Amino acid sequence: DFTKRYAAQQPIAIHEFLYPLVQGYDSVALKADVELGGTDQKFNLLMGRALQEHHGQPPQIVLTMPLLEGLDGINKMSKSLGNYIGINEPAIDIVTKTMKIGDELMWRWFELLSFDVSLDELARMKREIASGVLNPRDAKLRLARELAARFHDTAAAEQAIAGWHAVVRGEGDTSLLPQADVVVPAEGMRLAALLTAAGLTASNSEANRKLKERAVRIDAEVVVDAQRVFSAGFEGVLQVGKRNFARVKLVLA
Repeated sequence: DFTKRYAAQQPIAIHEFLYPLVQGYDSVALKADVELGGTDQKFNLLMGRALQEHHGQPPQIVLTMPLLEGLDGINKMSKSLGNYIGINEPAIDIVTKTMKIGDELMWRWFELLSFDVSLDELARMKREIASGVLNPRDAKLRLARELAARFHDTAAAEQAIAGWHAVVRGEGDTSLLPQADVVVPAEGMRLAALLTAAGLTASNSEANRKLKERAVRIDAEVVVDAQRVFSAGFEGVLQVGKRNFARVKLVLA
């Protein structure tokens, strides 16, 4: 970044060098032999080498790793950007979020995250999808299963996969899905607001648009009445589109 900005004669402030300097001194203090970081940290890591040499230490070996794109397929995975999967999230969330990524991003995730699929096997899977032998959804399910099992266990991963099938494909028991409580006032909550409160839409306006598009289901049944009121005690699976869903229970505020 500094190289490009310097070549373009764009200003670089002194304070922008302070972070690399301070991080570089970590390597001096630790007398590090090896430092691992993302490709975006290369300048900082090399600063550590330079400072070590300045202090009479052998320069550390620098290993950089590719950045993992997040759920949006554009920016690196980041909690602050909201395009991430947390390793402590429920298995069903790991599965459903993984199943939402694009087909092209799936290959990148396989390359960087999978321990089970070799590069040779990955190439074979790509050929099978291109020829129509393998459905991209099935390849993505394999990735989702592996990630859920890694951070939970095989049983939890299989239960999460079954829950995903129950909602998206109408196959199985939706009670396998984790249930989230949604707080509603005594007078209840209209459907559009409920979809937003459940995290399925970004706003009531978006919820109303989805309802008009007949893209909303409750327990697999299409609903269109935005004015329908739901009261405390209601339990069911809300779904917006093919991939966004939540099993909820309404409770009083």
